[in-house]
Amino acid sequence: MSFLIDRTTDNDLELLRLQDKATGTTISILPAYGALLHGFEVPLNEGRINIIDNFYGKSELLRNLAISYKSAKLSPFACRLPDGQYSFDERTYEFANRFGDGTAIHGLLYNKPFNLVDTFTDDHQAAVRLRFHYKKDDPGYPFDYICEVKYALHPNRALQVETTITNLTDELIPMQDGWHPYFTLGGRINQYEMQFRSDAMLESNEQIVPTGKTLFDDTFLNGAPIGDRFLDTCFLLDHEDGIPDCVLYNPENGLQLAFYTNNRYPYLQIYTPDHRESIAIENLSGAPNAFNNGMGLIRMLPRQSLTFNLWYQLSIV
Repeated sequence: MSFLIDRTTDNDLELLRLQDKATGTTISILPAYGALLHGFEVPLNEGRINIIDNFYGKSELLRNLAISYKSAKLSPFACRLPDGQYSFDERTYEFANRFGDGTAIHGLLYNKPFNLVDTFTDDHQAAVRLRFHYKKDDPGYPFDYICEVKYALHPNRALQVETTITNLTDELIPMQDGWHPYFTLGGRINQYEMQFRSDAMLESNEQIVPTGKTLFDDTFLNGAPIGDRFLDTCFLLDHEDGIPDCVLYNPENGLQLAFYTNNRYPYLQIYTPDHRESIAIENLSGAPNAFNNGMGLIRMLPRQSLTFNLWYQLSIV
């Protein structure tokens, strides 16, 4: 059988691994820390490359996870909520957990221990399902729900990341879903080319919160080098089934990463860190501050389940 699942420990991090021996692809997951994606490794030029900008070991993760949020699961909200507050159905809520600038940021599950509930392997895939039951831990979100994340490695370096959210309450609850991975295709991101299906971006203020204005921007609609541009920007995607929502390409080594979704991630947040060694490409179901501005906000029905799908296709062209 080409596909297999195993466990290993690397620099004090306990990893769950999916492997495809036919292509030499290895996916590494950290169940104990938000079920985050730690590795997507493939052979390249007689060596190996990990396209995920990850944490070197447990000590670095503990120092920096709540600062960088690399590969974090963004739930039940994404990006920033000014002053850590929002209103929903005529009630105001305030989060206890705040970022250094006073905002609530990137949800509540980024460091939570997910439990492995299912594994599956055959000749066509290796898949695992992980689950976390959120039990009203923060006063800013007094709602009971389950977040399940399924990772499935398929042939030809294709990775499916599926999130299922289940409202366990008998009331409407606000919800937003997303991911916060940083990708590196080798070298510096200035040389990368990027293309995504958008000609509109959200204007943001100094806190990286949308002002309510939409601006025309087709810079990357037909593909363009990233160059020395700085981005911390949310774009509106024009989704079409079967066509990548985004493509990232390194012309120096031929690595190309294509992003596909099931139309439940209509927003794309792009962030270019100052070190220029990786780029955050964040698929989001709603815009930053969706709990307040309503852009993409999901009002989940009592006992409702919703599934969000994202596929990464890595190629060497």
